[in-house]
Amino acid sequence: MRMEILLQSELGDFQDRRTVYAFALKMSFVAVMLSSVVICLVLPVLAWASVLPVPLSEAIVYGVVFTWLIGGAVSGVLSLIAGFALHQVSVSRAAFERLSRTDELSGLLNRRAFTEALESVEGEACLAIFDVDRFKAINDRFGHACGDAVIIAVAAELSAAFSENAVAARLGGEEFGAIVFGALPEDRTEQIRSVCAKLAETPILAAGHEVSLTVSAGIAEFQPGRQKEAVYVSADKALYLAKALGRNRVVHEHEGLRAAWREHVCEGVADDAAAVDFEQLRHA
Repeated sequence: MRMEILLQSELGDFQDRRTVYAFALKMSFVAVMLSSVVICLVLPVLAWASVLPVPLSEAIVYGVVFTWLIGGAVSGVLSLIAGFALHQVSVSRAAFERLSRTDELSGLLNRRAFTEALESVEGEACLAIFDVDRFKAINDRFGHACGDAVIIAVAAELSAAFSENAVAARLGGEEFGAIVFGALPEDRTEQIRSVCAKLAETPILAAGHEVSLTVSAGIAEFQPGRQKEAVYVSADKALYLAKALGRNRVVHEHEGLRAAWREHVCEGVADDAAAVDFEQLRHA
């Protein structure tokens, strides 16, 4: 591992084949130069011992020439073999690293990679946690193949919407997350609302079924000095409130639990659709 890191810092990433050839060329040159130096040091001693069959000057010329011709070729082949072995190791490690950080079904980052991205956030950004509404009912009615198609479709929409100024991931099951960057909180919130609205407007075709779905989301803001864990908890609470208020909505942490709940009641939603204890929500 240490040797590979040193070689990569010296010659570059071994995932690139050009690096392999550069490595072989450099190793061949180094081997030939070292051999030439050894010959130039040893031959005078042999000449002094009168064991050379030819004059010293000729022996040195022959030795250097054969070193470049034979030693260069042999060391070049061996260096190429070693270089391609390092290339295969590097490619395999990169593929394994991608797999270990990618959700297999959705193709998005997995929770581990998203957590790492979360810890590295700096500047103006917010965290959004998405949840597919009534996903269990979709699985029960249309089957797990259709449920997988829903996950893939939601992931594709999130990936397309947050390809430039965000990091999207599947956190597990039907839950997704996104770190959205941008100067203005209202712009970030509007981008998140538009994603949820687009998903609600576009039925998904899967296994011969046309599935309509909605997505709820909770948003929390990153702030200087605020713990990343606190941001996640706040976004999760906002998502919990969005689900409790009837689903298919986006709730920002700054809206406040009390205000959002009262707005929900004032909209005339039936009491049985709001079967969540207000005190539980207030302390959530």
